[in-house]
Amino acid sequence: MKTTLSIKPADVQKDWVLIDAEGLVLGRLATIVANRLRGKHKATFTPHVDCGDNIIVINAEKVKVTGKKLTDSVFYYHTGYAGGIKGRTIKERLASKNPQSVVEKAVERMITRGPLQRQQMKNLYVYAGPEHPHAAQQPKSLDVGALNSKNKRA
Repeated sequence: MKTTLSIKPADVQKDWVLIDAEGLVLGRLATIVANRLRGKHKATFTPHVDCGDNIIVINAEKVKVTGKKLTDSVFYYHTGYAGGIKGRTIKERLASKNPQSVVEKAVERMITRGPLQRQQMKNLYVYAGPEHPHAAQQPKSLDVGALNSKNKRA
């Protein structure tokens, strides 16, 4: 009889992965990043353990969306005051001072909610431009655009 292996947090091997988001479709990028953060690409995947990789996403401000989502898709937030619900489109958020929040929110909403999500989201590093301070970790580059032709837009 075969048994399913369930790894312990001490046995987890975390890699560093660098993804350049320039020209990539937001939803497809977020799906790949979320799966790698969870560790679903590994044979040793265990649902209740943070066994994913550390992900660095650069050029988040140059991410693309398909269709009319740039103007029609709205991110809502609440100010904390009565009647304080506000919303901004993806175009407005990409033009703001924190364009990396678009990618962060897209990935965050694809991971199951709870304490494990908060732990896994700490392994995601998103930067608006091409510079990042993680050169010492020697991240391996992952070409998401080459995985599927639909992942990249001109």
